Amino acid sequence: MQFPDTFVWGVATASYQIEGAAEEDGRGESIWDRFSKTPGKVRGGDTGDVACDHYHRMPEDVALIAALGVDAYRFSIAWPRVMPDGTGEVSHRGLDFYDHLVDELLEARITPFPTLYHWDLPQALEDRGGWRSRVTAEAFLDYATAVTGRLGDRVKRFVTLNEPWCSAILGHLSGEHAPGLQDTTSALSAAHHLMLGHGLVAQHLHADGLEAGYVVNQETKLAASNHPSDVTAARIADEKMNGWFLDPVAGRGYPEGAVRDYDWDESPVLGGDLDIIAEPLDFIGLNYYTSSVVADPHLADSDRDVRRYDAEEVTDMGWPVVPGGLTVQLRKLSEDYAFGEIFVTESGAAYPDAVGTDGTVDDQDRISYLRRHFQAASDAIDTGVPLAGYFVWSLMDNFEWAFGYSKRFGLVHVDYSTLQRTPKASYDWMREVLGAVD
Repeated sequence: MQFPDTFVWGVATASYQIEGAAEEDGRGESIWDRFSKTPGKVRGGDTGDVACDHYHRMPEDVALIAALGVDAYRFSIAWPRVMPDGTGEVSHRGLDFYDHLVDELLEARITPFPTLYHWDLPQALEDRGGWRSRVTAEAFLDYATAVTGRLGDRVKRFVTLNEPWCSAILGHLSGEHAPGLQDTTSALSAAHHLMLGHGLVAQHLHADGLEAGYVVNQETKLAASNHPSDVTAARIADEKMNGWFLDPVAGRGYPEGAVRDYDWDESPVLGGDLDIIAEPLDFIGLNYYTSSVVADPHLADSDRDVRRYDAEEVTDMGWPVVPGGLTVQLRKLSEDYAFGEIFVTESGAAYPDAVGTDGTVDDQDRISYLRRHFQAASDAIDTGVPLAGYFVWSLMDNFEWAFGYSKRFGLVHVDYSTLQRTPKASYDWMREVLGAVD
């Protein structure tokens, strides 16, 4: 594996998944507080009320990051901690936490890499229409302005949104994530306003001399066969998940095939919106975990000529392990979209880790996953992709959204009864890898 001398290695987390302190220092309710406390929405009835208690253990966690030897830490800022009501009064106690986190990171020579929105919308805004309303995109700008006003003297690059596909589709179409709606019109309105909010904040960042990035989750959609019906189904699936959240940002508008398939009237799109969404990016982030096979459900198996892909290895999430899909998506961002600086902002795997009798966690399956995906990233660089960094998901086990605490992605094991942190074998392996590539 070959990586440039300037390559950035990091680990990633998100606010609701690790912070806890859900009702401390004036923090307002988020849609995930409400959703997780709704019976039947989260496995085991788990909530993020305590999570990993990072809010109180931040210095200890920064020390773990520093000992790992990475260059940067990607974290998210909780909107309801900064603006409890979504708009209006700013909680300076909430901002103080991130102010101290940034200082702690810089003291440890770790570059802060903050994300402004990682799904924890203030419930007060949801009550007024959430991302289905244009008002939320405008409120996002006010919130971002408050954050950059406090942190922009030391943090120069910000991610606007994390995985808008999940916010829009899982949150508003399938109902698997907060706010738990199941309506196509709501999902597409939310998708548009999320990207509009991104564009407004990107403009603000540039006006303040800061860098703006945007993070998407992408999968390679592989046709189940060479049959034209399967090929068409895979193309539409690609447009719905990948193109829908990239094409407008790249100045291409919404992909026509997906618009037709959704039968969307585009009524939320007002004059000038697409220009705002297409504000030039300083960097793009790719979150990659898996790829999937797409088949036309109306086509009989007997009509398929050649099955092109069938992964047998899966993670604890049931996701196929497809390292080559990472190379494909990185090349797509570089060659099809011509984005300049690219980061892998999340990549990792859940496995049923347990602490052994000797007190260690020997997660060899995660080491294998990471080794192959690091190689896939190196392969992309060899083809000319301007890949600038790689952030492993995640620093530590945490609240895994609708799965609660049942899935473990961390390099560090967390005992949720005691909150004790135990670095896993993958943590030690990655530290050795980073020492070798430096």
